[in-house]
Amino acid sequence: MVTAAQAAALTTVNFALLALSLLTSPLAIVVMLSVVVGLLMIVLFGYTSDQKAIGIAKDQLKAHLLAVRLYRDQLQVVMGSYGKILRGTGRYLKLAFKPLLYVIIPITLLIVQLDRYLGLTPIHTNTPFLVSARVNNPEALDSVSIDLPPEITASAPPVHVAADNEVVWRLVASQEGSYDVKIAVGGQGASKTVRVSSQLARVSPERLRGHFWERMFSSGESALPANSAIESIAVDYPERNIPLGIAGYEMNWIWLFFILSMIAGFIFKELLGIQV
Repeated sequence: MVTAAQAAALTTVNFALLALSLLTSPLAIVVMLSVVVGLLMIVLFGYTSDQKAIGIAKDQLKAHLLAVRLYRDQLQVVMGSYGKILRGTGRYLKLAFKPLLYVIIPITLLIVQLDRYLGLTPIHTNTPFLVSARVNNPEALDSVSIDLPPEITASAPPVHVAADNEVVWRLVASQEGSYDVKIAVGGQGASKTVRVSSQLARVSPERLRGHFWERMFSSGESALPANSAIESIAVDYPERNIPLGIAGYEMNWIWLFFILSMIAGFIFKELLGIQV
């Protein structure tokens, strides 16, 4: 006979398993983050903006738009209202610009970090994938070599793409894990991390030499040495589209995040009475 303590323990375990499944579900993560970001976005905008001035500017715009509708048969009034609408729009944008900067900059940084988890999927075991290395001159192509860990093997000979100064390998991983693939050119070497997993994991599609801003947005690894002959090492991770559970539709996580956070923002705007 199941006691109350056993029933409570079983319920706790089931709840923990459900919470864990939600934390590893890309769709659940995007939904939860969208709601939180939508709330923070509205609250931050409210605290950093002149709410009274924005309210006045919006009321004036509504009044001018109403004048256009009411006096559409009086050209002079309509033209004057259009001019006031343009000036009012400029005044509103000026009031909203600084708060929008406070909102946009942290959200952009957040999206960059989240994209390393949600934008791409890790490599799956026993599934071929590509690793490519680009060098700084075509003469170095023939001296490019690769050193693989025991869990990763080459499934085809390397392909030399002279037009791009690039060598491409087709590889297969036999076990899940995080591995370093080492590329050598003329005595100089560099490594690139390869993530093999069936779970949500942080991945970096390429490692670059220089290109500071590009590394900020596309790479999660340190820069290649400045004196290296290797310009980049890339792993061809599959793109992730999040299933919506509706007739088989899928969507890129950034579009889904943008739509849901805007909806959440508008809802919280009304609930909190914040002028946007």
